[in-house]
Amino acid sequence: MKTFLPSDPGQNRAWYVVDATDKVLGRLAVKIANTLRGRQKTTFSPQIDTGDFVVVVNAGKVKLTGNKSETKTYKRYTGYWSGLKEVKAGTMRERHPEKMIALAVKGMLPANNQSRKMMTRLKVYAGESHPHAAQKLQQLDVK
Repeated sequence: MKTFLPSDPGQNRAWYVVDATDKVLGRLAVKIANTLRGRQKTTFSPQIDTGDFVVVVNAGKVKLTGNKSETKTYKRYTGYWSGLKEVKAGTMRERHPEKMIALAVKGMLPANNQSRKMMTRLKVYAGESHPHAAQKLQQLDVK
């Protein structure tokens, strides 16, 4: 038996667009993370990056279930003493809705150098417009 190793797709990566309007944040992030890794392809291999580009529009209209708008907090540390900053999910949606999706997707990718390269292929926009119309975007089905 020989082990099949796919070649790096490089220039042949597909571009997908996702409309985040009224989509649940976690379920949307799972679908995006799997597309960035290339899990939907038959040539998937965990050690080789075969993923595609994903463009997310309308990030400000993503849905949070339950009471998460008031209870979920995003924490970051500034590097200074007592520099812990906490922001509620409702405030994050108003100020930086693209960060909500990016952080959710980042948490679902493996923690290694490969995932940092994958995150550069994620493009998130708060509104409807984006500068990637020339890339022949395909619709990514998220239920």
